[in-house]
Amino acid sequence: MQMAVVLTFAGSCPVVKVGRLAGQFAKPRSSDTETIDGVTLPSYRGDIINSFEFTESARVPDPSRMLKAYNQSAATQNLLRAFSRGGLADLHEVHRWNLGFVKESALGDRYQNMANRITETLAFMEACGITSKNTPNIHQTALYTSHEALLLNYEEALTRQDSLTGDWYDCSAHMLWIGDRTRDIDGAHVEFLRGVNNPIGVKAGPTMSVEDLLKLCDILNPSNEPGRLNVIIRMGADKIGDNFPNLLRAIKQEGRNVVWSIDPMHGNTVKASSNYKTRAFDKILSEVKQFFQIHKAEGTYPGGVHLEMTGKDVTECIGGAQAITEEGLCSRYETQCDPRLNADQALELAFLIADTLKDARKDFLN
Repeated sequence: MQMAVVLTFAGSCPVVKVGRLAGQFAKPRSSDTETIDGVTLPSYRGDIINSFEFTESARVPDPSRMLKAYNQSAATQNLLRAFSRGGLADLHEVHRWNLGFVKESALGDRYQNMANRITETLAFMEACGITSKNTPNIHQTALYTSHEALLLNYEEALTRQDSLTGDWYDCSAHMLWIGDRTRDIDGAHVEFLRGVNNPIGVKAGPTMSVEDLLKLCDILNPSNEPGRLNVIIRMGADKIGDNFPNLLRAIKQEGRNVVWSIDPMHGNTVKASSNYKTRAFDKILSEVKQFFQIHKAEGTYPGGVHLEMTGKDVTECIGGAQAITEEGLCSRYETQCDPRLNADQALELAFLIADTLKDARKDFLN
């Protein structure tokens, strides 16, 4: 909510909030096995399948984990509803959204200054008769959930048919996506998701060809419905400039309705000298900036940003205003999968994106 209000207020555009939570328990792996100190075991594939502990028994797939994942996801959904509809999302509470360790930083000061301006704006609106009582958007918000539809036997079990329309929906999340490893045109994941009416995402890495993307559009969005298909670019800061423009031009030329998003996390993952998997904040920011610049050059519009982040004060991505170093990764490295931006880094990125949106809005008005 904090990042969204930064983008909405500073960028002057509405923001749909989609959280990668309440179901993100499956982990795609590039290798079936993992070797530590000469011992080779099956890879950890997410808590919905096996355990992170490096023991033979922990790595055995356990179907009962799907039930636990479902129950935890349901509890998370209930918590989201309570927060988003019960008053916490009220814009009058915007000062309370700041986390303690962020509040003490320079970014915390910038956020508080913006929150003060929002409070002044709300006071003016109330004087004009626009209050949270007659305008629900001031008091509450909508938070949607999303995850990769990787474990198909879990997704299939939660697929339901709407009794009024006859349409099928995967009820494990609002939006599901297909990963860069599972987007095979003839694969099971594409076949399953083409049959549900949820908004669908497709990750597009540097190996995505124009031909494959157009075929995926044909299969996943045959009626060319606006908003149905979200193509999530994840190429890396060093490759997006060479690969993304061709995809963008082809989709534009063919008149396909696609929402373009940028995932600047997965294409910029490296292993630090300290042996920790990490991502550099500068690379993340660079890919986001290039994404916006390419859209500007082609006369098209960026539609979203996909980030991996946590509210915790972790040290998993290097750089940013906190200037986290490779040597400092070990101090609070808590992830079991991919390195995440901490709240301070995520807020910093939100302000930088908002500045980009502000510039784009000026260009549009001019």
